[in-house]
Amino acid sequence: MNIGDISLANNLVLAPLAGITDLPFRLIARACGAGLVYSEMISAKGLVYMNHSTRAILSTVAEDRPVAFQLFGSDPVFMAEAAKILDGLEIDIIDINMGCPVRKVVKRGAGSALLKDLLLAEKIIRAVVMNTRLPVTVKIRSGWDANSIVAVEAAGMAESAGAASVIVHGRTSRQMFAGTVDLHVIRQVKEAVSIPVIGNGDVTSPGDIEHMMSETGCDGVMIGRGSLGNPWIFSPAGGPESVEERQGFLLQHICLMERFLAPREALFKARKHAGWYAKGLRGCSGFRKRLYDAHSLQDLKNLIYDFFTGEVHESVAGYAGRRIHASLESQESTAVS
Repeated sequence: MNIGDISLANNLVLAPLAGITDLPFRLIARACGAGLVYSEMISAKGLVYMNHSTRAILSTVAEDRPVAFQLFGSDPVFMAEAAKILDGLEIDIIDINMGCPVRKVVKRGAGSALLKDLLLAEKIIRAVVMNTRLPVTVKIRSGWDANSIVAVEAAGMAESAGAASVIVHGRTSRQMFAGTVDLHVIRQVKEAVSIPVIGNGDVTSPGDIEHMMSETGCDGVMIGRGSLGNPWIFSPAGGPESVEERQGFLLQHICLMERFLAPREALFKARKHAGWYAKGLRGCSGFRKRLYDAHSLQDLKNLIYDFFTGEVHESVAGYAGRRIHASLESQESTAVS
């Protein structure tokens, strides 16, 4: 799949997830086969004013590519200025968030609130497109609520405004993450536009990927919550080959957090991810409770060793690290940006 002049190794895409899709997680997803990864959403105003929390989100490395950075905001001027800043970074795509249903975003007129004002949304898209050399994608939902399904209209407008691709989450903003994804609306969008359409929502297994593509005809599939604790969803296997591999990737993920995140943030996030990696294993409930007794990353690693193997297996982390390194090198050579 191509997005503008960016050629992807495959059509599986890591979704932008606030507080989740930081650099360490994106590298893990890339190692498992993701063809494109998205950053956490970035406030356009925060970027223009370059506040501390925004600067942290901008972290990237060569192995992260191809990568898309996602902007949210409701002011075309700030969105344009933010696009100029992102244009100067070593990234590949800029995405405009028109799908976030979270109250603190919507009340600012951003995210999925833009689906209620497509004239403003068009001004924002045109402003971003005019101020970057990078392809621009737009992430939308089916509509604001059941009485205002505007995905087809919004996608057509985005294409006319210069967007290179549109991502469609088949739920309304009001639904948040409840109910069933409407695959029909994704198919309608695919039939209405000529730019690549990426389907999103309720994809947690290889079977879901196949179902999404066959039912909608979409060009690619974006996976968010289904990748938590299971980055292997981007791989042909769809899951870890063994408990040892699961442990190894978790330890390597924590190593990446140690490398790229501040210590306090790394510990906070490592606890969450450890719980997700352990999901479905015997005793995982008790393990998740004990995670919050860990007051350092070394304490956390000791709990992981005890839970997964009962003893320290340094070779497991080394195995995962070698596989991740090899996978990243391979994808770097095949993904043209």
